Amino acid sequence: MTQAGELRPRITVATLVAREGRLLFVEEESPQGLVLNQPAGHLESGESLAEAALRETLEESAWHVRLTHLIGLYQWRAPNGQEFLRAGFSAVPLRHEPERTLDAGIRRALWLSPAELAAQRARLRSPLVEVLVNDWLGGSRHPLSLARTIRG
Repeated sequence: MTQAGELRPRITVATLVAREGRLLFVEEESPQGLVLNQPAGHLESGESLAEAALRETLEESAWHVRLTHLIGLYQWRAPNGQEFLRAGFSAVPLRHEPERTLDAGIRRALWLSPAELAAQRARLRSPLVEVLVNDWLGGSRHPLSLARTIRG
C-alpha cells in the first residue's frame, strides 16, 4: 500500500545508438511541440531494463540494436513534479526495418552529430537527453552486468 507522499518515480530507459559519428534520435510529439529524444520509454511489468531498452529502441526507431554498456542511472524531477529514474544504455545498430510502423507520437528517427544536437538544444524532450550524450562522450561506460534482473 502506498503511503501519502511516498516517492514513486517512473522507471524509464533510453538508448544511445552511435554510428559513424552520429547518434540516433527520435522526433516525437509532445505538449511542447516536436521534441528530440533518444529512443526511450517506460519499463513494463516483467521485463528487464535491458529488454525494455531493446524494445523501446525498436518500437520508436525501427532499429534492432545490441546493447554494449550501461552509461548511467539518472534521477530527475520534471517541472510538473513527476519523478523519473532512467537507465541509460549505449548500443550499436544491427539492422533497420524501414517499413516498420513507429510508435504513436513518433514522427521519425534521425541521425544527428553531437554538434547538430547541440544546435537544437531547445528542442530536447528533457535535460536527460543532453546529460546522457555528454556522459557517453565523456567516456562513461559500465558493464551491462550492473543492471541485473533477479527473477523467481
